Amino acid sequence: MTRYVLVHGAFAGGWCWEPVVAELERRGHSVQAPDLPGSGKDATPIEDVTLDAYAARVCETLAADDEPAVLVGHSMGGVVITQAAARCPERITRLVYVAAFLPRDGQSLKGLTELPEGLDDGVQANMTVTGEPPVADMSPTAAREVFYGTCDDEQAAWALSHLGRQPVIPFVTPVSLGTAVDDLPRSYVLCTADRAIPPALQRRMIDESPCKEVIELPVDHSPWISATVALADALER
Repeated sequence: MTRYVLVHGAFAGGWCWEPVVAELERRGHSVQAPDLPGSGKDATPIEDVTLDAYAARVCETLAADDEPAVLVGHSMGGVVITQAAARCPERITRLVYVAAFLPRDGQSLKGLTELPEGLDDGVQANMTVTGEPPVADMSPTAAREVFYGTCDDEQAAWALSHLGRQPVIPFVTPVSLGTAVDDLPRSYVLCTADRAIPPALQRRMIDESPCKEVIELPVDHSPWISATVALADALER
């Protein structure tokens, strides 16, 4: 049995992992999928939502059990698990990036989307930012195309019904890493039909932060629902 901690991406919450949690638990694993501050059912005020607060939440979740965990991040969650790994590396056995941002020290999510390989990022092109502190929204029409392109209509409708707003500050905050992160093994699940993080950008991040294993899935940005069993298989590997 393996312990997994699953970290969601932007506009989402722990809810997005429900299909994968059920599948992994059916196989006998221990799984946790927390809401990051200000996401899902978490009521943290927007002004308190930061990348550091995200990392602290992940480390708190990891510390709730003595067993170290495989730490999995989807999309923006890749930045979060990277920063969390710098804070509590002793609680992590492996980092797994699922169609996720994989930053090096000093890089931010926004900075990664500005690389040449990120020009087709459908999220930055379609989100609307308002307010102070800034918060982003995605229309259901854009989210259906960008996030859930290979999902069937029922799957997409379920995900869209849960979609929330996203504080922007974590997007623009660079990670601050020490050397301990370099000692943790990394794996990557690359989604070749992704319209949120272009596959070319995923490949560049993998090239610049080499991973021990790379598994490709021919699906959209949301394999937790569009390819639940295949993703569970990849996580077991």
